[in-house]
Amino acid sequence: MTFIKALPKDNFYAVIFSSTKSENLEGYREMDEMTMDLASKQEGYLGYESLSHENKTIFISYWENRKAIENWRQHAIHLMAKEKAQQWYQRYLSQICLVESSHHFEK
Repeated sequence: MTFIKALPKDNFYAVIFSSTKSENLEGYREMDEMTMDLASKQEGYLGYESLSHENKTIFISYWENRKAIENWRQHAIHLMAKEKAQQWYQRYLSQICLVESSHHFEK
């Protein structure tokens, strides 16, 4: 699934979150919907791409700058979601990356 506004050609950030979900997903869907809605309204949010197969997901969100990422990381709802990480995930990896160059093609 993809929802991306027009991305800049350079100097923006990607937050890559790869995960394997656990079997105990109580409350996950509701929190996921809430955080996705709130993140999309944050200043500096550019969009996301996501790919899932079975219980594995790679989710990439795009941001104008580090300040926007830090503001989202400190948002109360995002902090609540992070508290549930050990319940909802068997593993995850979160990385913040500076995009120095970006090229897009789509038919």
